Amino acid sequence: MQYKRKIIILTMLAFALIAIFLFINLSSNNWDYVLPRRATKILAIILTGGSIAFSSMIFQTITNNRILTPSILGLDSLYLFIQTTVIFIFGSANLTVMNQNGNFLISVGAMVLFSTLLYKFLFKRNDQSIFILLLAGLILGSFFGSLSSFMQMLIDPNEFLIVQDRMFASFNNVNINLLVISIIAVFIIAIYVYRFSKFFDAISLGKEQAINLGIDYDKVVKRMLIVVAVLVSISTALVGPITFLGLLVVNLAREFLRTYQHKYLIPASILISIIALVGGLLLVERVFTFTTTLSVIINFIGGTYFIYLLLKESKQW
Repeated sequence: MQYKRKIIILTMLAFALIAIFLFINLSSNNWDYVLPRRATKILAIILTGGSIAFSSMIFQTITNNRILTPSILGLDSLYLFIQTTVIFIFGSANLTVMNQNGNFLISVGAMVLFSTLLYKFLFKRNDQSIFILLLAGLILGSFFGSLSSFMQMLIDPNEFLIVQDRMFASFNNVNINLLVISIIAVFIIAIYVYRFSKFFDAISLGKEQAINLGIDYDKVVKRMLIVVAVLVSISTALVGPITFLGLLVVNLAREFLRTYQHKYLIPASILISIIALVGGLLLVERVFTFTTTLSVIINFIGGTYFIYLLLKESKQW
């Protein structure tokens, strides 16, 4: 019961922040213009925060490591590489760059295809370790990052500003059509994942223990890695990369609940993610008056917490 009470507290806090964000400084003169724009942001936050929190929780469960996030697979670097390459080859005025729908489909398709090929190649042999996959993702992520940096030094400074704008997550110009498509896709994924949710607690014990409990470990892990890649691809292509959000919210959920049961950890991490994003947007808009970006705040806090986790883990060794 204590876990349910804590989740109720998180739910109430999330609704309170959402209400503040929606209705602050709202009047009869501006509500018809302001409220729909704020509601779109909230929907994007719920979708993005939920996708990142869920994918990070499942990724940490599969890898059995609390300091890893799906960004280690190189998807964030691949997203920036795609954006930089398109602008480098075609220029910022090209239809592919300006058309948000086309750009979204290209980004998501490329990231999912990259992940699928990576998994298929590395899991071709049954004795391949999950950590070989992480190492390959880290190397390829560094490779894409280096190529992006090289092209960014060569392009026109005005076009570099467009690339720079896509380096950071933004909820200010979310395309409502893309948001609807993303919501439908995430809903379908949620239905698909539901039948595997009963295996998460056992998988967190490790590969050998999960197999001993009768779970087809390789099959479940491969499918969940594809789900992780799709969720990260959708959230990144929709609003941009937020590197440390998953690490931050998942570990806060674990510390707050102190349980191994994913039926509590997953909703708690999603709620904390929504709280972090809405609270961060309120800080950006009301305190810092748009002098900084949300991803800078999240990455600063998440990076600091990452260092804390490393120091904590080193003491245990």
